[in-house]
Amino acid sequence: MKKVMLVEDEELILQGIRNIIDWEALGLDVIHMAHNGKEALSLWEKEPVDLVVTDVEMPVMNGLNLLKEIRSRNERVRFVILTGYDEFEYARKAIQLDVEDYILKPIDEEQLEAVVKKALLKLQEMDQDNARKMEDRIGWQKFLEGGSGEEERKTFLSLLPKVKKAELLSAAVMKIDSRSMRKGDMSELLSILQEEACRVIHLKADTLLLIECFSTDYTWNGGEGETARKIRSGIHSRFSYLQNRLESELGIFTFIGIGPSFTDYEKLPEVYREAMRLQKYRMLDGYGSCVDENHIKNRGSKDVAIDETQLRKMILQKDRDGAINYIEDLFINNIRKDADVNNLFQTALKIAMLLWDIKGEYKLEEKNMQDLSDMVEGIYGAEDIFGLKAMFISEISEIITYLHTENSAYTPVVKQIMTEVQKNYKEELSLKTLAYKYHMNASYLGQIFQKEVGCSFTQYLSNIKNGIAKDLILNTNRRINDIAQEVGYTDTSYFYRKFKQCYGVSPASLREMKKY
Repeated sequence: MKKVMLVEDEELILQGIRNIIDWEALGLDVIHMAHNGKEALSLWEKEPVDLVVTDVEMPVMNGLNLLKEIRSRNERVRFVILTGYDEFEYARKAIQLDVEDYILKPIDEEQLEAVVKKALLKLQEMDQDNARKMEDRIGWQKFLEGGSGEEERKTFLSLLPKVKKAELLSAAVMKIDSRSMRKGDMSELLSILQEEACRVIHLKADTLLLIECFSTDYTWNGGEGETARKIRSGIHSRFSYLQNRLESELGIFTFIGIGPSFTDYEKLPEVYREAMRLQKYRMLDGYGSCVDENHIKNRGSKDVAIDETQLRKMILQKDRDGAINYIEDLFINNIRKDADVNNLFQTALKIAMLLWDIKGEYKLEEKNMQDLSDMVEGIYGAEDIFGLKAMFISEISEIITYLHTENSAYTPVVKQIMTEVQKNYKEELSLKTLAYKYHMNASYLGQIFQKEVGCSFTQYLSNIKNGIAKDLILNTNRRINDIAQEVGYTDTSYFYRKFKQCYGVSPASLREMKKY
């Protein structure tokens, strides 16, 4: 059954909407009932719904603002507006927000039921359209990866543009930086590419295959002569032009890997695999780059120097700042853009193995932490070197936090303070008030805490708050401002600063990385 939320500030009317039609008979389950937009938004973030029926004029947050907030998070959800005001301005705003209909109070039972059925039909059409698109994408993916049967293969080949005798083909995989995308950008992006390119195949939400045809009098044999180099340069310039146009007109950043040129579509799966292989260079070059085999063949193969013994020592000594600075320096200062990307991955895998060894040695693998396969997936899924760096900084910080809490050599008073912080981290805690509570000198207590835990009381409190905030950012859809309040930060900008010091990445950036 599809899920419904009803929003109305007057309880009597709210119950009336609940009972005026048989929601269950329509295949709907009313799971939320709210009295204002803020309450409704909070319920929606805990469990999203398919249909929202809401009043317009409500305290705290009105219906139109509620619609804007939900629409910014989900374009599929349908809305029905209820109001006692027969004003054009309401209707105009509602239309802009893509609502199903605008119903005046008192509510007519038949009209509400008809509008709800219309919303259900719209949801069904959207779901079917998405399913068709997904089916098409899966089919192309299967064909390009060589998994199609003979008949399917012929079908997909027939969908490609005809090639003239004097034409050369080139294919490139375009990866889109979803962080630079806004609502409605994809349709504009596809419109530009379809206008410019020979054929555009939408493989995934953020991945396109572009096929271009180039006229040439030269018989292509894949050689290395001057003419061949000029053709390769022209192809690279063409895809760079497409990339620059998307960036300048739409503000969308992409990374393009260009496969080898070919003359027969039978070669397309092979060319696609080569173009996909180049996608790993996004890690070093970043979005806004366009690479082909010629651009990477002269890159160095010298291994990146990593002192695993030193890094291990800093982690076990709970030197959080030292370990984080080491990772920062390794990835930002020692890995050059012209390096061999394979060595970058080898270095990252060495760090992952080191962290996994430490977890095993100190029995931390039982904790709710990433296992080795999760880390390897994170390495190959990272968008760029900054994402890779942030992942390791986060993991090292978490290991050090667990090493602190698992150490049984703490004196009773330090254990009591750590327990109090973990229970009451939202409160205004200070070493001075805790020292008074435990009848100790604040300066002396601070020295004991620093010596046993390996960091100051203030840093420990910050680490606990930031660890809980990280889990909320990754595992809920709550606003970052609300998360900051939840863990005891009244100033959101201060929270951002402390969180970035702890994990090397801002809360908003961490949530973006979650998508990858």
